Amino acid sequence: MARKRKGRDISGWLVVDKPAGMTSTAVVNKVRWALQAKKAGHAGTLDPEATGVLAVALGEATKTVPYITDALKAYEFGVRLGQATNTDDAEGEVIATSDQRPTDDEIKEALSAFVGEIMQVPPKYSAVKIDGQRAYKLARAGEVVEIAARPLWVEELVMTDRPDADHVTLEMTCGKGGYVRAIARDLGQALGCYGHVVWLRRVWSGPFDAEEGLSIDQIDSLAQTPELDAHLRPLEDGLVDLPRVVATDEGAARLRNGNPGMVIAKDVEYGDECWAAHKGRAVAVGRFKAGELHPARVFVTSPAEG
Repeated sequence: MARKRKGRDISGWLVVDKPAGMTSTAVVNKVRWALQAKKAGHAGTLDPEATGVLAVALGEATKTVPYITDALKAYEFGVRLGQATNTDDAEGEVIATSDQRPTDDEIKEALSAFVGEIMQVPPKYSAVKIDGQRAYKLARAGEVVEIAARPLWVEELVMTDRPDADHVTLEMTCGKGGYVRAIARDLGQALGCYGHVVWLRRVWSGPFDAEEGLSIDQIDSLAQTPELDAHLRPLEDGLVDLPRVVATDEGAARLRNGNPGMVIAKDVEYGDECWAAHKGRAVAVGRFKAGELHPARVFVTSPAEG
């Protein structure tokens, strides 16, 4: 018999401004403890030394995580020119150096090659799986790591500052699966001078902004109090990029049982993925077909939540 998971049946999103030196998993565990939640997960890993928005999903909101993971995200980061490291960030060992330094105009010109649909090879020290094993584990064991290039959509990549000849500050907006460390590495190679990330901050992810996030100190001070609950955002915030339809009373009942249900739709086409609301709450996500929503994910929430 499976053990019953302890904790509260609480659903929603808590936006955290992750500090440097803490893993994304540790942040999720902290939030789960502070809210005494049964279930929690995050929408997109940040490296331990990175800071910025980490959206933590609780309860039924974990079913909306894929939609935030797929959403656009924005990063600010600093690149150290003239050095390559084995991890493509400041935590790694310097493996190559160059005295060459590009001009501001040369950097701006090179950035254009990294905008749009590009092919990117993730860092060797990453969580990408190779034959069932994490790349970083193979790299740490001294094995040769070959990772295939994968497509990445980069909406924007601009230079915002040049503190000195050795450093440049960039801002990037990109889609799912982007590695900022790989951008720094490949930009350095394109400029003929090498490069690696020295600091990184995720400014926003889908509808969630770092400025709205709670610090770990705030979470500690508000832990297991109604005041922390008040910072929860509704699970529906994870669905803002999907079209919304309205379920009828009968349709909502059918959807909650996992069956196609009648919905009222506007500006939605046959086969579109969308989410159904009933009395202001999300009922299900699925495909719209002939006046009905065919559910793929069903949400189990009480009227008091959110």
